Amino acid sequence: MTYDALLLVSFGGPEGPDDVLPFLRNVTRGRGIPDERLSEVAEHYYHFGGVSPINAQVRALIAALRGELSAHTIHLPVYWGNRNWPPMLVEALQRMRADGIKRALAFVTSAYGSYSSCRQYLEDIAAARAAVGVDAPIVDKIRHYFDHPGFITPFVEGVQAALPSMPANTRLVFTSHSIPNSMNDVSGPSGARYTDQHAEVARLVAEAAAPHLGWDLVWQSRSGPPEARWLEPDVNDHLKVLADQGVEGVIVVPVGFTSDHLEVIWDLDNEAAKTAENLGMAFSRVATPGTHPAFVSMVRELITERTQGVPARHLGKVPTFDSTPEGCCPARRPPIPPR
Repeated sequence: MTYDALLLVSFGGPEGPDDVLPFLRNVTRGRGIPDERLSEVAEHYYHFGGVSPINAQVRALIAALRGELSAHTIHLPVYWGNRNWPPMLVEALQRMRADGIKRALAFVTSAYGSYSSCRQYLEDIAAARAAVGVDAPIVDKIRHYFDHPGFITPFVEGVQAALPSMPANTRLVFTSHSIPNSMNDVSGPSGARYTDQHAEVARLVAEAAAPHLGWDLVWQSRSGPPEARWLEPDVNDHLKVLADQGVEGVIVVPVGFTSDHLEVIWDLDNEAAKTAENLGMAFSRVATPGTHPAFVSMVRELITERTQGVPARHLGKVPTFDSTPEGCCPARRPPIPPR
């Protein structure tokens, strides 16, 4: 297949205090969440000056990608569109159409398959194309990449770097964004659920970085009504269990995230770190891939899989797939977005 652009698609985030509530309204549009509840969540953003680091990190990734593509003589302009905050997807597709782009590959800053991390992005792209109308560029999403070496390597190196400063009785704690159980119960065409994919990533990182340590997969950042069932255990609850078992230190590995955005720096660096401190446990949090050279190279490899037929690289045993066919990653009920 021939493509004439790369579209980087991300979640988006506020870039100042005045952006916070409008951003949260975008995230929760149509779900009837009152401003009182949004104001509570907004305090997390105000703690950091009303700025989520995600947009700055996407800009850094785009700059790194442009250099990577140029160095390998891949002549694709890179565009950027967000789900919830400018630059929005519609704006990106309008610019692409004006520039004469006919067909683009989309790289989404989510490595996994589920409704909110895959199918919803496809729906967003389809809605943006419909809004742009006639001659809107065709956009094909790049495959899930959770077990690609370029995604695994940064976490492996992060764990290895943390080990020397940790006590002997340390445990690896892998964490990702929780989703409703009903959403996890629906697998994509590969047959792998959200939890299966994460467990495979945790296994790959643990075996490569610290095979002598035990590990657990836990969840964070759940939202929605208390009566709804979401993936558990919560990272903070699990730290208390580990402390009761005599574990002296934890290396927290946020394998659910490609960059250190708000749900990493608030939920882990603030809340989980305080929980560990109160429990008397040593705490280290591994960095997300961000602009790690292996991660940037991975994006280039994912492009050449589709454009040049380069064989896909997989480290794991959980099946994935190259395309995102109709019906992949469905939701059994409307998702509740991240906070």
